[in-house]
Amino acid sequence: MSDVINEAVKLLSEKLDGTEVGGTVKFDIEGEGSVMVDDAGARAGDEDADVTLSADAETFAGIMSGDINPTSAFMSGGLKVDGDMGMAMKLASALA
Repeated sequence: MSDVINEAVKLLSEKLDGTEVGGTVKFDIEGEGSVMVDDAGARAGDEDADVTLSADAETFAGIMSGDINPTSAFMSGGLKVDGDMGMAMKLASALA
């Protein structure tokens, strides 16, 4: 597993601690792998999900650090969303 995925699991666990996801979310980081998030927490994995958020490693790092707003990243095409848009919006507010 890549260092990027390990760091993503750690950061998502911290940022979403106490957040009820209400389903499954996959963060697909181009060229690195995927992180699954559900009410049990974050873990490395590549499974079917209610919503998949795809971005390159730079965009994902910017979202995690707070330098990039998830909604702005989506509007500019840097973040792609496939699936439950409501769940994606809920996550965007938790990550911002």
